[in-house]
Amino acid sequence: MIIMPLGVGSATPTADRHLASVAMWREGRIFLFDCGENCQMRMLQAGMKRSKIDYIFISHLDGDHFFGLPGLITTMQLQRREKPLHIISPEGIQKFLDAAIDAVNLELCFDIVYHEIPIGTEHMMVVEEADFTVEVRKLEHSTYCVGYRFQERDKPGKVNAELATQMGITEDQQFKDLKNGLDVTLEDGTVVKAADIVGHTIHGTVFTYVTDTQFCENAVKLAERATILYHESTFGQNLKDKAVETGHSTAQEAAIVAKTANVERLVIGHFSARYTNPFVLLKEAKMVFDNTWIATELRPIMTDPEQERGIFQPPMQQRDSFQSQSRGGFQQRRPYQNNRGGSGGGYPQRRPYGDRPQRSYNDRPDRGFDRPQRPYNDRPDRGFDRPQPRPYNDRPDRGFDRPQRPYNDRPDRGFDRPQPRPFNNDRPDRNFDRPQPRPFNNDRPDRNFDRPQPRPFNNDRNDRPMPRPAPRREYRDTPSENRPPITPRNPFDEFDRF
Repeated sequence: MIIMPLGVGSATPTADRHLASVAMWREGRIFLFDCGENCQMRMLQAGMKRSKIDYIFISHLDGDHFFGLPGLITTMQLQRREKPLHIISPEGIQKFLDAAIDAVNLELCFDIVYHEIPIGTEHMMVVEEADFTVEVRKLEHSTYCVGYRFQERDKPGKVNAELATQMGITEDQQFKDLKNGLDVTLEDGTVVKAADIVGHTIHGTVFTYVTDTQFCENAVKLAERATILYHESTFGQNLKDKAVETGHSTAQEAAIVAKTANVERLVIGHFSARYTNPFVLLKEAKMVFDNTWIATELRPIMTDPEQERGIFQPPMQQRDSFQSQSRGGFQQRRPYQNNRGGSGGGYPQRRPYGDRPQRSYNDRPDRGFDRPQRPYNDRPDRGFDRPQPRPYNDRPDRGFDRPQRPYNDRPDRGFDRPQPRPFNNDRPDRNFDRPQPRPFNNDRPDRNFDRPQPRPFNNDRNDRPMPRPAPRREYRDTPSENRPPITPRNPFDEFDRF
C-alpha cells in the first residue's frame, strides 16, 4: 500500500500547495480520497494512471474537496474508459455531477455508480470486497462530513508444509482447508488441527482518512490501531479559537487522536494558507506523538518499502521548466529532514551532520583500513627488493668512461689549419683602397650650389615700392577731437598699432 499526497492545502491553493486530495495505490488499483482542483494533473506528475482509479471517496461537499471531479470524469471519457467508476460521498454529489455533465452535453461511455451517504448517518459500511472493506463515521464539522477507514482483511498464517507432511497431509485440498483454518481428518481417523500447522494470522493494513473535523470520538474509532492515519492539521495551537469557529483541528489535536488510537504513523496535512512553513505544525504534533510525518505533495508514503520502493519515483528537486524559461515559476521546497530519519514523504532521511558523532573515513571495518599497512615496495610480486640496475654511464659498450678531448681536437675537422684573414678593407679585389668620393655637399659644380643666393623676401625690393613711414608725432597733449585720423600704412600696420 502506497499513500501519495496530491494536495495538502485547505480552502484556497497557494503557489506551492494544491487543494485536498490523497491517492492510495494497492495491488495496481487506485483509491482516491477527495478530489480537489488540479487533482488529475498531480496524478500525472506522480506517475499514476487515471484509468486505474476504481473508487473515489468524498469526505464532504465543500468545493475545495470535490471540484476536480468534472474535469477528471471528462478526461476518463476522452480516454474511452469502459469499466464503471464508483463514487462514495454524502448526498448531493450525483445532482452536482449530473448538472455538470448535462451542461456540456457529455455522453459518457462508462457507468458511474453512486454510493450516497444519507445526511446524519453515524456509521456505515460502504464497500465490502473479498480482500478489503471501507467504513465511514460522522465527524464534527460545519457541514456534514465523514471520515473513511480502509481495512484489508486478515490473512491466515503460513502453513508449515514440512510438519504437515510428517503428520500425513498429502492432498492439495487438505492444505487449503488448513490454511483457511479448518481442521482435517485423515483416513485413519487422526485429526490434524489447523492451529498446530498454520502460523499466526497476518493482520491487514489499515489506512484512515480524517479531514475537516474537530477533535471527536469517531475520529479515534476510525483510527483505532491504524497503520497510517492521515489527519488534518489546519491550524496551530495558538489559533485554537479559529479552529473551533471553522470546525477544524489543530496539529496538537491530531497528535492526540493518533496517540489515543495507538496508530503506527501519523501524517498531517490540510494546512492553512497562512502557514508558509508547515514545520511549525509538525513540531507541535511531535511534542505529543513522536512518529509524526508531514505530508509533502508527490512524496509517496510506503507501508512495505522493501517491496514498494521504485513503483513511484519522487520528483526531482529542481526548478520548473517554466521557471527555467521565463524565471516566473516556483521551486518546490526541500523535504523535511529530522533527526529520527524520516518525515515529509516516507523516505527515511539522513540525520543532520551536527546531530551525530563524526568518525574518520578509515574507521569502517568493511573497508579494511584498520589492518597494519606495509610499505608500497614491500611486495614480492612487484620485484622492488631486487638489486637496482647500475647507472646509465656505467656500461663499457657506451664508451662513457673514455677520456674526453676537446671538440676542435680532431684532424678531420680541419680546425688546425690557418684561419682566413678577417673581413676588412685589406683586400685588393675589394677596392677598399681607392679614393672615396667626396661627400654630398654644396662643393659640386653640377649642382650649382656655389651660385649666389637670391635675396630674402622682404619689403626692400625695387620692383615693389613701399611707402616710407611718416615721422612719428606725439599727440599726447592734443585733444582727441583735433587729432588726425589714423590711417594704416599697409595691411599689417593696423594690426601692429591696435
